[in-house]
Amino acid sequence: MFQATRRRLAIWYTSVTAVLLILFVCGFFLYFRNTLIERIDDTLNHVLEVVERSLVIESVFLGEETTSANRQFLVNVEASFRHNTDATDDDRIEIEWFSPTGELLWSTFSEPLNLPFHLNRNGETVRIPKLGQTESIVLRQISDRVQVGRQVLGYLRISHPWFEVTKPTRQLMIDLTLGATVAVISVGAIGWFLSGLAIAPVRESYQRLKQFTADASHELRSPVATIQTNVQVALAEPDLNPSERQHLQLIERLTRRLGRLVDDLLFLARTDSGIVQSQFVSLPLDAVLMEVVEEQTAIATAKGIHLHLDIIDPQVREIETSTEETATPEMSLEDYFTLTGDWDQLVRLFTNLVDNAVQHSPKGGKVTVQLQWIRAGKRLWLSKASESGDKPHFQFERLQVWVQDTGMGIPPEALPQIFDRFYRVDPSRSHRRYQGTGLGLAIAQAIVDNHQGQIQVESQLNQGTTITVTLPVYRTGLFNSNPNSLLP
Repeated sequence: MFQATRRRLAIWYTSVTAVLLILFVCGFFLYFRNTLIERIDDTLNHVLEVVERSLVIESVFLGEETTSANRQFLVNVEASFRHNTDATDDDRIEIEWFSPTGELLWSTFSEPLNLPFHLNRNGETVRIPKLGQTESIVLRQISDRVQVGRQVLGYLRISHPWFEVTKPTRQLMIDLTLGATVAVISVGAIGWFLSGLAIAPVRESYQRLKQFTADASHELRSPVATIQTNVQVALAEPDLNPSERQHLQLIERLTRRLGRLVDDLLFLARTDSGIVQSQFVSLPLDAVLMEVVEEQTAIATAKGIHLHLDIIDPQVREIETSTEETATPEMSLEDYFTLTGDWDQLVRLFTNLVDNAVQHSPKGGKVTVQLQWIRAGKRLWLSKASESGDKPHFQFERLQVWVQDTGMGIPPEALPQIFDRFYRVDPSRSHRRYQGTGLGLAIAQAIVDNHQGQIQVESQLNQGTTITVTLPVYRTGLFNSNPNSLLP
């Protein structure tokens, strides 16, 4: 229990730290990337302004008159730009000059981009596919209109290689991922250590409480048994008057109830502390249920309740074999209900369940106990053969037991707490002569967990309750040996 709690604390601590760390990493990565993009855009704008100031603009006159109306400005491309298309630097800034109509007139690119021109002063990222290649060119671009007065002289477009953003961001992402992984692992180890320190005092207190409960329960058994014995001896006296006999019967009834409570507390305390040594043997579950039903029949009959045991015969089907073997091992009908378990614990488990069903069912009600064999998986054939040449097999099966009554039912809001210790659903709803201690289902849960099974409760008010117990059966064997040998 404490290991699970410690594990949950460490997982929660690590998860919260990991989420916060991931948020920080993502935020820092986005900040770093946006900063790089802004720096490149600033560089492009600066280059754009420098190129615009270095343009050689010449004025020409249309016609013979030299008036301002006939005056027109032109950009001398050869004088304004230096021909540097032979440059091979990958990280250089590329410049393109377009005519007023958008026609490319000059470029530093070795090959035209074939990218339509459009104004964009804020910067954009474009991807240009290469002909016959899977890779593409990614550029960060900015463009502007060059004009004198209202006359448009042309357009400038400045491009910057995008890898100056992707390369550092990729390296940063690798570094952040490695750093975050190391940090999460370190936090997990620290969280495991700190949770162990935090749980240590609680574990010690709990161990003392369990030891006290076990010691107290053990010490109470002797005086309770002594009181019950003396009361029974007193009740055997023939000279008792009715009033004295009634008081002694009340004492005996309360002592018997106290004895059951002490036994339940002692069992739970020993189960929690691991003192209980289960005697797991191969046993027939149908025989266990027959014994329990036989013991509870007298109580059920006295209350006018019909108690019935229904054992569903398994529908025997051919078990799949490998392509090399077609024979199947023979199993008798009784073998299907055989499992590995503790006889006394299973008797106590189903006695609690059947007793609860009988006590909470009205007169004329019905309690049904049903046993069924269920195959939960196919038979697996191991590839390694035994010395005798037989192929070992392994099969996983389940035995399910339903205990169904026609009682008052359990409210839906009470179902999550039904297996809690000392929890009782509204004691005023219980039978007057049956006041339970609230430990029966808690003991049932502990026994089922000890057998690696599952227990579930389904209930509807005024219609009844169904408790389902599922117990696993691990069956192994060889063709020429006993196929019913069980794994503990």
